[in-house]
Amino acid sequence: MATAAASFRPLTAAAARSPSSTSFFSRRFALFHLASALPQAQLFGIKPLQLKRMAADEVLVRSTGNIAQTSTTISQENALEWAKKDNRRLLHVVYRVGDLDKTIKFYTECLGMKLLRKRDIPEDRYTNAFLGFGPEDSHFVVELTYNYGVEKYDIGTGFGHFGVAVEDVAKTVDLIKAKGGKVTREPGPVKGGKSIIAFIEDPDGYKFELLERGPTPEPLCQVMLRVGDLDRSIEFYKKAFGMDLLRKRDNPEYKYTIAMMGYGPEDKSAVLELTYNYGVKEYDKGNAYAQIAIGTDDVYKTAEAIKLYGGKITREPGPLPGISTKITACLDPDGWKTVFVDNIDFAKELE
Repeated sequence: MATAAASFRPLTAAAARSPSSTSFFSRRFALFHLASALPQAQLFGIKPLQLKRMAADEVLVRSTGNIAQTSTTISQENALEWAKKDNRRLLHVVYRVGDLDKTIKFYTECLGMKLLRKRDIPEDRYTNAFLGFGPEDSHFVVELTYNYGVEKYDIGTGFGHFGVAVEDVAKTVDLIKAKGGKVTREPGPVKGGKSIIAFIEDPDGYKFELLERGPTPEPLCQVMLRVGDLDRSIEFYKKAFGMDLLRKRDNPEYKYTIAMMGYGPEDKSAVLELTYNYGVKEYDKGNAYAQIAIGTDDVYKTAEAIKLYGGKITREPGPLPGISTKITACLDPDGWKTVFVDNIDFAKELE
């Protein structure tokens, strides 16, 4: 069964082309829709005749959620301690593409990913595809969404790139060129270091950094996002998300600083790369990139910790209407979206 954790509702063609349009979480396998910043009638893609029944469902969800939150209210000290003990893992990253088959072909033939599953929802005019280097219950994967008739999205200036670890960057680049792929940075050592890298673009213009490494259990290894205040972001992800600061590197010559955040070492786990460009406080997020999903043992405690450390909850913790999967959704200080999903519920959905 497909996970409802962090897929998103398709956009209309007009909304999809608008840089200011709201990103949506989508109902998968005809279950439901989850979204933020919408009128209640649109929140789950509900038709007018369904409103009366949904109103009752919402009361139940909100009520049970509030009860749970009351029983798990925690202090900052306890929240920080619990977040470090919680079993968290990056599950998947969600974004939109204009030609699903073309993107799948590029990812499988050029990057070596596998198509894990694909599902068409004709009544809602969209298709989802999950790709990665291993099964979803143990690997970080990408979730692609194609909305019927929408061929192009605005990636914006805030999203940076995805990172993929390969054993031979030059060989991978040659393959990508042979397949007609776009190489934007030829293989070579990173500026100021010895690591061999290259940059490529997929058919939609999403950038991928190829990093030369030995065999790794997590080849899809990075998501890079730009932030306006790096120290603020580091503290937020450490305290609210329970991530570790793996390393921080300043590059005054090129006027930027990066911080690697995650739940495990870079050579074995997917990590979040935060980049601060000197003097730049805000970025355009476009309408292409959506969010990351993270597993947790307790969405209620997670939401409490996020609130305590300045995050904005956009979906209060609790079970989703129609199924028992518990989630909570939030924004970080820069407005980047994350969905936390109950680990046990996530495992059940994959069965």
